[in-house]
Amino acid sequence: MTPPAGCVARGPPWYRPAFGAAFEQLYATNQRFGRAYRDGKSAHKEVMEAAANGEMTMANGGAPLPNGFPAAAARLGTLMRNDPNIQLAFFALGGWDTHANQGAGSGQLANRLAPLALGLSTLAQRLGTLFDDTTVIVMSEFGRTARENGNGGTDHGHGNVMWVMGGAVAGGKVYGDWQGIGDGALNEGRDLPVTTDFRWVLAHVAERHLRLGDHQLAQIFPAMPERGLGFQLIRG
Repeated sequence: MTPPAGCVARGPPWYRPAFGAAFEQLYATNQRFGRAYRDGKSAHKEVMEAAANGEMTMANGGAPLPNGFPAAAARLGTLMRNDPNIQLAFFALGGWDTHANQGAGSGQLANRLAPLALGLSTLAQRLGTLFDDTTVIVMSEFGRTARENGNGGTDHGHGNVMWVMGGAVAGGKVYGDWQGIGDGALNEGRDLPVTTDFRWVLAHVAERHLRLGDHQLAQIFPAMPERGLGFQLIRG
């Protein structure tokens, strides 16, 4: 994906960790310039966070943050269990455009992933035995860069990941052509390459789980490349 206008850049070199540590040491004992440096650094951080939040709002396209997903997933699970006419459901969740302070075990990304994981677990529990005949797919329209930018986040990336769960899913595995994150393996030296067309995954689930035939699949995915997955996600 090409980053849109206004995309937060990686930041100047003097805001990268190694340079930042050098400047901190340089100005640590200078009262006048040390204060100016810290004020400038704080102002830059505020500007970058404001820009990132503004872009995230636009990227969400009106989709809510995942915070309310566990409760919504619980309601959906109950509805599907009680009403056999409900065969398909979709959720759109926003807040993933983390250009600043993305964090690891804590931070913006972890704060989004936690309610997403809880919601998926809640959905599976509420479905009960119906979960055995359900397939859940989690996907996004763009990825993240393989390396952290100067603002402690990641910009728009290329390759992505899809999660598939359900009673008939051959889970517990990572499928695909994993080539590592060395410079030579990354797309344009910064992103994971796309090795699996997302349409192959959706078509595979539609064929094996929904039992759609070739003619129906061609109508749903008219421009899908002919080469398939090369592995089986759905058992049976």
